[in-house]
Amino acid sequence: MCFISFFFLFFFSMMNFFFMIYFIMENVTFFLEWEIISFNSMSIVMSILLDWMSLLFMMFVTMISSSVIYYSKSYMSSELNLNRFIILVLLFVFSMILLIISPNMIKIFLGWDGLGLVSYCLVIYYQNIKSYNAGMLTALSNRIGDVMILMVVSWMMNYGSWNYIFFLNFMNNDFMMKIISFLLIIAAMTKSAQIPFSSWLPAAMAAPTPVSALVHSSTLVTAGVYLLIRFNMMLMDMIFLKFLLLLSGLTMFMAGISANYEFDLKKIIALSTLSQLGLMMSILSMGMPDLAFFHLLTHAMFKALLFMCAGVVIHMMNDIQDIRYMGGISFYIPLTSLCLNISNLALCGIPFLAGFYSKDMILEMVSMSNLNLMIFFLYYFSTGLTMFYTIRLLFYLMVNDYNLMVIYNLYDEDYVMLKSMFMLLFMSLIVGSFLSWMIFNYPYMIYLPINMKMMVIYVMLMGLFLGYLISNMKIYSVNKFLMTYNLSNFLCLMWFMPNLSTYGLNIYFLKMGQSLLKNIDMGWSELYSGQGMFNVIKNYSVFYNLYQMNNFKVYLFSFFFWLLIFYLVLLLL
Repeated sequence: MCFISFFFLFFFSMMNFFFMIYFIMENVTFFLEWEIISFNSMSIVMSILLDWMSLLFMMFVTMISSSVIYYSKSYMSSELNLNRFIILVLLFVFSMILLIISPNMIKIFLGWDGLGLVSYCLVIYYQNIKSYNAGMLTALSNRIGDVMILMVVSWMMNYGSWNYIFFLNFMNNDFMMKIISFLLIIAAMTKSAQIPFSSWLPAAMAAPTPVSALVHSSTLVTAGVYLLIRFNMMLMDMIFLKFLLLLSGLTMFMAGISANYEFDLKKIIALSTLSQLGLMMSILSMGMPDLAFFHLLTHAMFKALLFMCAGVVIHMMNDIQDIRYMGGISFYIPLTSLCLNISNLALCGIPFLAGFYSKDMILEMVSMSNLNLMIFFLYYFSTGLTMFYTIRLLFYLMVNDYNLMVIYNLYDEDYVMLKSMFMLLFMSLIVGSFLSWMIFNYPYMIYLPINMKMMVIYVMLMGLFLGYLISNMKIYSVNKFLMTYNLSNFLCLMWFMPNLSTYGLNIYFLKMGQSLLKNIDMGWSELYSGQGMFNVIKNYSVFYNLYQMNNFKVYLFSFFFWLLIFYLVLLLL
């Protein structure tokens, strides 16, 4: 099953690649409509939109999923139901493709809902209480987005067609379009985990690592960004985009800070994904969808690779995810460490790796734009923080001493995992330059003063230096440096968002349930039904018991009286 899926997805990816090159060269778009049923004036059609964007995204999704499935053959080898896992991953890929190639709102909703459902199934794959809680948080956060898409479907009834692609260009000033775009932005924020809904993404790390590599780094979380890229014509000049810019900038900032406090290897990478999603969303809301798409693709490659390396490391470490136990692994598993370091550096935006081309261009376009200091600060500070937590992770994993056991045997011989990782490693080396030459049909001319041009390098060097200092510092020293324990608690716990979105919402319903239970179920309804009736009957029976035991002639008289009544009743009948 593994090899069949791997080969199918890989060849599908290559096919998409060649088609995509042809589509870009010739500037072609295919719009296919397959009429399923036509009855009187009603027709049900299935429409497919193939242009360079959907083909390129499909190529990336299928390539990452093929290498993830190949990786799972080794990673999930002790799993009894491996085929079930592979089928779930393939279902996920299928719904993602359905979302990518559909110009139709109903089909987008089918793909969107399929993503949420399969994501829930994959998060609860290891069945324990933590996985169930994480799965419920994921599913319910995504339900908000599903409901928004449903409302968009019903609002689009006003236009007589759900093929949104036809009326994107000329419906900008319409009130209905404003409502639709607002709902779409909320939906994209839930799926791409922007600030009110951020807490589900680190929680979803309860899934197996291949799932994290495919679903929660590169594909599912970018579905919201992709949707907004498709709808970008309609969203221009909207007040909602300004809100989105602020919220996604804050998401980027918050995730960068939280990643510096985190000790769980997978959660650090999840928070870095969250930070990059904030970057994509914010550059999208500044009106540059092509740059957002570019960063989405480059980020998908190196982040999937990063998760795969993390999976190998967790396997080596006897399934421990805490980075304080790790250290010095570059001596023992050099090839995995090579992949890990290169993907980390690509994430930082080190020149000429994948992340550099997209990140550098995004930051320079921000410097060219006429936005205020706040947004500028959020962008650059978040870039520095990316470098910061990457260097911290690198020190904890590669430089410190190994802290787990006295006698250990780490090996780097799992060639199934290494082959799949090297495929993504090659891609995350070349994909930045390759895409920037291909998808931008004219070069961006960016003309800035030397200090503005070097600003990215400055914040990266600052982040590097601070990351080195912090990785030598103990955690209480960091708290002392921030003056208060409460502030560092606030920064550590993602600005209390996981607590607010779980217990903060539940507490009202739970309290209401508790008072209902106490006052109604255990209170009045007991008094008037079960316990009350029991008490009445018990008191009567105690009274009659005394009455019968202590006075024989009254008892006989009552017996005679009872016979008399019985006789009278018989006479009356």
